[in-house]
Amino acid sequence: MFNFGIWTSEFNNFLLGFLPEWLTVVVECVLIAVLVLLTYTVLALFYILYERKLCAWFQCRLGPMRVGKWGLLQVFADMFKILIKELISLKDTDRFLFKLAPYIIITSSVVMLACLPWGNGLQIIDYNIGIFFILAVSSIGVLGILLAGWSSNNKYTLIGAMRSGAQMISYEISLGLAMITIIVLAGTMNINQLVWEQDSAWFIFRGHIPAIIAFLIYIVAATAETNRGPFDLPEAEHELVAGYHTEYSGIHFGFFYLAEYLNLFIVSGIASLMFLGGWMPFHIPGWDGFNHVMDWIPSIVWFLGKSFFISYIIIWFKWTFPRVRIDQMLAFEWKYLMPLSLLNLVLMAVCVALGWHF
Repeated sequence: MFNFGIWTSEFNNFLLGFLPEWLTVVVECVLIAVLVLLTYTVLALFYILYERKLCAWFQCRLGPMRVGKWGLLQVFADMFKILIKELISLKDTDRFLFKLAPYIIITSSVVMLACLPWGNGLQIIDYNIGIFFILAVSSIGVLGILLAGWSSNNKYTLIGAMRSGAQMISYEISLGLAMITIIVLAGTMNINQLVWEQDSAWFIFRGHIPAIIAFLIYIVAATAETNRGPFDLPEAEHELVAGYHTEYSGIHFGFFYLAEYLNLFIVSGIASLMFLGGWMPFHIPGWDGFNHVMDWIPSIVWFLGKSFFISYIIIWFKWTFPRVRIDQMLAFEWKYLMPLSLLNLVLMAVCVALGWHF
């Protein structure tokens, strides 16, 4: 399996050949920041078109077809339209918090994007408590949503923000418990080690029934955490106009729009990391020839393919199930999903203690 770390090391040595060490670090940080932001934008544009085409397919339509061949340039036209829209300044709002909220949401999703293991040797942030860091950073996003709803001085945005806060804080519990269940199996929170632990078999296969249950809980909780249907109560159009970002326009609205789609990719990437091996190819113990062929596929292709597959499932949910009521959504989490997550965590701990796993 090719290690992209060879390229990064050679580039670092190349810069050290004519730059001092401190300046080399600065140049590398700037290049990584530009690369992350570029990846962020490209992925967001791809996901907008990806969902619109999948939605059309589910509903027996063609989707956007006018701009570019097969409608492939429609997202660029939409992006250009958002960029030239006027930023409307409202009366009786907390202007500082109103403008700060979208940047908080964008910052949260960009940092989480940098934590993902894109391939063998392609990881920007790698702490020994990487999963804990991801959970901590993901909690910042709800702060931006609450600030956006409150600072807009609009009853619809405030209700949408309160709904979003209650929903995201509630489902973060089940999301975290599902991830902790896999951490118990792996014995580490280091992101790179989590991938290498799945060299022989992915955790969804090694962990037996508890791992499968944790995967299903994670998918449901991640759907709610990203405010996507059928859990899109914070943006319920028939009740709240557009929810917490009703009063936003131009690029500020575009930040919310981009963050929503990037959060879809991020939760899919984390699911790929925790359950499907991240960038690790599909290996079957004892099948050396088959495993060697799988290793020829670049690791970044494995990671992106798994993430797009998980995103497909979450998008499928949105365009299949009707929107639930807010009381039903919260009751489902506190009465069913969280107790099941706790029980599954205990079951996984018992399986690990007794050695009932691969």
